[in-house]
Amino acid sequence: MVVTMQMSGLTSSVLCRPTRASARFLGTPIAAQSNGSKVFAKKEGNWLPGSDTPAYLDELPASYGFDPLGLAAPADLRSRFQEAELIHSRWAMAGVAGALAVELAGQGNWITAQTWARDGGSPTFLGIPLPFNFGTILALNFILIAGAETRRTFAKGDEKKYPGGAFDPLGWSKGDLEDLKVKELKNGRLAMVAFLGFVAQYGATGEGPIKNLGQHLANPWANNFATNGVSIPGL
Repeated sequence: MVVTMQMSGLTSSVLCRPTRASARFLGTPIAAQSNGSKVFAKKEGNWLPGSDTPAYLDELPASYGFDPLGLAAPADLRSRFQEAELIHSRWAMAGVAGALAVELAGQGNWITAQTWARDGGSPTFLGIPLPFNFGTILALNFILIAGAETRRTFAKGDEKKYPGGAFDPLGWSKGDLEDLKVKELKNGRLAMVAFLGFVAQYGATGEGPIKNLGQHLANPWANNFATNGVSIPGL
């Protein structure tokens, strides 16, 4: 009987003792326990699944371990390549935006919109004539670009790539700059590929991207890369 009561008491004490799971619902505070393991944030995958990122690319934003030829191994070349990619990305994003905008605004396409310079005409903005000739516009562009490039040449460190100040009028760089660096590179790489597509597309069809997109959506089977007579020889 004594043994039975003792066992019964032990059983009741075990049953009444709150478990870790039930304690959360009962409001009982639980001290955090550690088994000595460490948790690391998952890194985005590399361009080649299963490949390792070269050590010299670890600190570069959005590198994804891509350097199959090892061209960026020397530190001086790596810095120069990174700077060149950024500049090309920014030009490509501006170019893609301009190529789409001129066609959406009904001012021809990105090729015909600039024929005035070749034919000796006058520039226009949204159909409104501007009081400039080609020489004036060329001089203004030279001054503006030369000023920006001169400042970049004499800048030090990251200021060559991310100058901030007057080049960041909205103050976006004051937020999560590392995240913005990745987004800029992703959009810039997409823009470089897109503009290459615009050039190839115009060479094949003689039309701008917006018109080609409309034609494709209207009749996808009749208007695509395989039916333009250029992309696939013989078709």
